[in-house]
Amino acid sequence: QVQLVESGGGLVQAGGSLRISCAASGRTFGAYAMGWFRQAPGKEREFVAAITWSGGYTAYADSVKGRFTISRDNAKNTMYLQMNTLNAEDTAVYYCAADRRPIYSFKASEYDYWGQGTQVTVSS
Repeated sequence: QVQLVESGGGLVQAGGSLRISCAASGRTFGAYAMGWFRQAPGKEREFVAAITWSGGYTAYADSVKGRFTISRDNAKNTMYLQMNTLNAEDTAVYYCAADRRPIYSFKASEYDYWGQGTQVTVSS
């Protein structure tokens, strides 16, 4: 069982930066692929970024590629999402998720554990 807790969300001006974190409990964190998803009001949850168990491979949605960076520190059981050049379209609740397999997926349905989410609001 893995419990995930996001933090670091908040209000930021357009063009600004924010780093959100996902702290995981459980000794098997280092064996799981991890992902970030987001959900804006009235929209479906969408894939943002993912990272393999070792951190050696990452993937990004086209809408955030070049602006966001996903990383993880297995020694600290923590995953991060550095978000730069934010715009109003990035406003959403951001969720971290863990996949018991070592290789990530782009599909939310394939993730096994979810955090409660952290709100990111970008003012224009």
